[in-house]
Amino acid sequence: MQRRNFVANSLLAGSAFMGLGWRTKNTFSLPTASAGEPFKRNYAIHDGMFKNMAGENFIDQIRYAHSMGFRSIEDNGMMDRTPEMQQKIGDTLAELGMQMGVFVIQFDKWPLQTSLTSGKKEWRDKFVTFCKEAVEVAKRTRAKWMTVVPGNYDRSLSMGLQTGNVIESLRLGAEILAPHNLVMVLEPLSDTPDLFLRHSDQTYAICKAINSPACKILFDMYHMQRNEGNIIKNIEAAWDEIGYFQIGDNPGRKEPGTGEMNYKNIFKYIYQKGYRGIYGMEHGIAGKGKEGELALIDAYRQADNF
Repeated sequence: MQRRNFVANSLLAGSAFMGLGWRTKNTFSLPTASAGEPFKRNYAIHDGMFKNMAGENFIDQIRYAHSMGFRSIEDNGMMDRTPEMQQKIGDTLAELGMQMGVFVIQFDKWPLQTSLTSGKKEWRDKFVTFCKEAVEVAKRTRAKWMTVVPGNYDRSLSMGLQTGNVIESLRLGAEILAPHNLVMVLEPLSDTPDLFLRHSDQTYAICKAINSPACKILFDMYHMQRNEGNIIKNIEAAWDEIGYFQIGDNPGRKEPGTGEMNYKNIFKYIYQKGYRGIYGMEHGIAGKGKEGELALIDAYRQADNF
C-alpha cells in the first residue's frame, strides 16, 4: 500500500508540470507518456470511477478514461437513463472507438424477490417486456451483453422446480435477443444466501439447458472467490459457457492488488485461453480522491503487465 501511495503522489506531482495529454477542469494531465497507451486487456470503467479527475459528467469520465488507455465502459443502470443520454453515450463510444460492456436487464429492484424462480406469469411477462426494451437500449448504446439475475430462492418450491422455471423464462429471453446477436449473461452472486444463482457450475448447467448463443455466464471473479474459490480451475470447467468477466479483489471489492487474489496470474490465464472480450471493473476504489483514482490506474497497469 505504501508503494502505491508513493506512485500516486508521484503521478500527482508530475501532472503539475506536464503540458501534454488530457486536461480536466482541475488541470490534471497524463502522468506519463505510457499512461495513455491502450491496456493489453479490454477493461471497462463504470460511472463515478473517475469523478474526481474528470468531474461528475459520465461523458467526461469516458473521455478521460480513454485518454488513460481504457477502451470500454459498462453501466448497470443504463436502462434507467433517458433514451437521449443512452444515444449520447453510444455516440461518444463510437467516436472514441470504445465498446459498451454490460448493462442490467432490470426487471426488479433490490432487494430481489423470488421473481423468475417462482414460475409466475407476472414475472415471466415482465422479463419478456424488459428484454424487448433492452434490444432498443442496445441499439442506442452499441451494446452486446446484458446482465440477468433470476432472483431469490423460492422456499416454497424444490430446487429442481425453480431451475425449470428459470430455464423456461430465460429461453423466452434468448429467443428475443438471439436474432439481434445480443447476449444475456447470467450472473451468480454472493450478496446474500437468499439468491437463487450463486455458483458457476449451477449457471453452467442452466446455460447448457438453454443451449443458445444468447445465454452465457457472467463470471464475476469477486463473487466467485467468495462463493467457491478455485477461480482458475472453475473458469476452466465452465469455459465454453462464459461470455463475460468482471473484476473485484477480495476482501473489500476494490481494484486488483488490494486483496488476496493474484489477478496478474488470472488475467494471464484467461488471455492464454484466447479470451479477447471485456473485463468489467465491477468494484470500488481503495484510495480517496484523485490519488485513489490514479492509484487505481497504476494497479491495472501492474496487473496488465505480463
